[in-house]
Amino acid sequence: MASIGAIGEPKAVAIWGSPSNVTIVDMVLPDMLPLIDSHWYQFPPMDPFINHLLGLIIACLGIISWAGNGVVLYIFSTTKSLRTPSNLLVVNLAFSDFFMMVIMCPFMLINCFSGTWVFGPLMCNLYAFFGSLFGGNSIWTMVLISVDRYNVIVKGLSAKPLTIKKALLWIILVWLHALVWTLLPMFGWNRYVPEGNMSSCGTDFMNKEWFHKSYILCYSVFVYFIPLFGIIFAYVFIIQAVAAHEKAMREQAKKMNVASLRSAEAQNTSAECKLAKVALTTISLWFMAWTPYLIINYTGIFETHEMSPIYTIWGSLFAKASAVYNPVVYGLSHPKYRAALKEKLPFFVCGSTETPGPASDAQSSGTNAEEKA
Repeated sequence: MASIGAIGEPKAVAIWGSPSNVTIVDMVLPDMLPLIDSHWYQFPPMDPFINHLLGLIIACLGIISWAGNGVVLYIFSTTKSLRTPSNLLVVNLAFSDFFMMVIMCPFMLINCFSGTWVFGPLMCNLYAFFGSLFGGNSIWTMVLISVDRYNVIVKGLSAKPLTIKKALLWIILVWLHALVWTLLPMFGWNRYVPEGNMSSCGTDFMNKEWFHKSYILCYSVFVYFIPLFGIIFAYVFIIQAVAAHEKAMREQAKKMNVASLRSAEAQNTSAECKLAKVALTTISLWFMAWTPYLIINYTGIFETHEMSPIYTIWGSLFAKASAVYNPVVYGLSHPKYRAALKEKLPFFVCGSTETPGPASDAQSSGTNAEEKA
């Protein structure tokens, strides 16, 4: 690692009355210095206002996530009618998001108000380890939820129904997949280091050796691109199947000389539109949550843009925000879940809580998908 003298003077004058030769690295504990890349010696300490604001945002995200995911776990675990194989995937997602914020939020909150990482190298490794573990598990769980919807809607009766054993096997495989990628940096393929803002830890995207860069490239393929294209693939075919079914229903109605085979209420919004909104919301939120981390990591390994401490904040912030809206997208939008929520915790209920009745075209029209969304 280059010394401070070799790097030169800080790039900008430090703020809030600090001496001009003080850098953001001077704030860290001595035993953390071997983990700090020489790139960060050129930057002054972070503005305390930015750190405190980030800390307040993280605190709000943590409280909302604990409440949202905690309620999802409580409702699904105490309502017998919701204990279905498909809902096990939703429970696994809520479990992962809940404990990601339980473990990571307090550490980042304290560091934001301290101005630097204060817990030492071991906790830095564990923080990044659990962040990668829970994040990877959440990502692939969302893929499994999309695959389950694909099987129900596109394949319909020809698909093998998801069983409890199969759902549990899927969940175990997802955890093992996330664990493998999470352990590799601890065995020498890349490593976990403080990020540029020094308030959180993650993979070392500033390492110039291609051996370590290759970890980030491979990780991005298996934990970003494949899941993203998997979700898009599933929803494209789901919408196509629903559109074909709707067309067949309109043709049948025409033959029967009726306006529609659906009720007047159902005619107001087509199943294609409803499902397209679900798909667009799911894909957009997924993309918004994990793309900032990808951009930051790729910026580091390809040196496409000047990396500053503030620039590295956004990945962690957007990824943690996903733990807030996942309970809404995958839990609160479930009509049967909202009905159970009204019974057990009515003060959390927003919108209609009516449980939809059986529909003859449920599997092909996307009704099931919307219920499980």
